[in-house]
Amino acid sequence: MHGPASPAWLLVALCAATGAYCLLRMRSGVEDQRRAAGGEAVMGFGMAAMAVPAAVFTPPAWAWAGGAVVFGAAGLRGLWAARAGRRHLHHLVEAGAMVYMAAVMAAAPAAGSAAHTHGHGEPVLTGALLLYFAGYVLLTGVRLIPGMAVAGGGAGGDGAATAGWGDRPELARACRLAMAIGMLAMLPAM
Repeated sequence: MHGPASPAWLLVALCAATGAYCLLRMRSGVEDQRRAAGGEAVMGFGMAAMAVPAAVFTPPAWAWAGGAVVFGAAGLRGLWAARAGRRHLHHLVEAGAMVYMAAVMAAAPAAGSAAHTHGHGEPVLTGALLLYFAGYVLLTGVRLIPGMAVAGGGAGGDGAATAGWGDRPELARACRLAMAIGMLAMLPAM
């Protein structure tokens, strides 16, 4: 990560905690939620690994190339899942952003060090991803407001009371919100 170490460690903690919660969500009784949670866990842990300050650990370039392959596969899975509903398109965009960041880090002159990638990404693509994730953060944040969620037919009602903690839609939304905020923090380093 480019910049001070303290924010990078906070981002590592946020993304790792999100990934861990998503692993727990994989215990859901709903198959679609288990699949989504698995993909989100991969994203959360991948983001945590990318956010580790370069002064602490600089992985070899092949590790970033491997990450690009993993997230490319996650993107293909997201594309396949998008047939069932457009809500899966966010996973596709998120995976694409991860492929982009991993590719930029792999191509960086300092063997993929995130501290040295600043300025090597494509500004138009970085800007488009920043706009997408900023919009996603704002929209998801509004959907998490209790009055808005009930009025909009989202979380709340009788279904939330009987659902297990891993099946609660507002917690899944909060997870996605945390990862989108992480993307907003990481993309400017490109």
